[in-house]
Amino acid sequence: MGISKETLHRSGFSGIPGTNLLGTEARKEGRRTMKQLRVITEKCTSCVQCELACAFVQTGTFQPSRSVIRVHIFDEQAVYAPYTCFQCDEAWCLTACPVNAIAIDPKTEAKVVMDDVCVGCAVCTVACPYGTMFYNPDTHKAFKCDLCGGDPACVKSCPTGALEYVDMDQPDWLAGWAEKVDRGFQRTHDTQGGEA
Repeated sequence: MGISKETLHRSGFSGIPGTNLLGTEARKEGRRTMKQLRVITEKCTSCVQCELACAFVQTGTFQPSRSVIRVHIFDEQAVYAPYTCFQCDEAWCLTACPVNAIAIDPKTEAKVVMDDVCVGCAVCTVACPYGTMFYNPDTHKAFKCDLCGGDPACVKSCPTGALEYVDMDQPDWLAGWAEKVDRGFQRTHDTQGGEA
């Protein structure tokens, strides 16, 4: 669950916040492409294999409550949507951390928690607007998706292909679901005479 500061140093991370953001310069030059998790909600059956695989890789146990990917059920739309850290450019978790315990992995560009630096204050869990930063009460450390070092277990375990680890220009993995929900809202809105 997390990565040590020593491992990041060996891979080229300097430890100075705001540096070694490998994608930052490329983004400024307009050539941003990186491997990211992509969710195809139409293919998800809510089998939770991704949660089980993630929990096992993260903790060594099949304990979905310790998984960093979660399958959300949208009852009204009868849709399932796995979600995890977007590895967002804003990196609120990284910015909020008072001890700089969150860094960017130079290989995957994933934001990773350095366990040996994390003091367990959980400020990052509050800062993340997506709810994808977690706190482990056993270790008193924050944890989140680190893309399994570039070989996500959730992708390998998904029997329907609802999860992909692909080169993308930007994270768009909830776009299809958002459009579907919006269409449903618009239909409801139109049939009710303009009242939501």
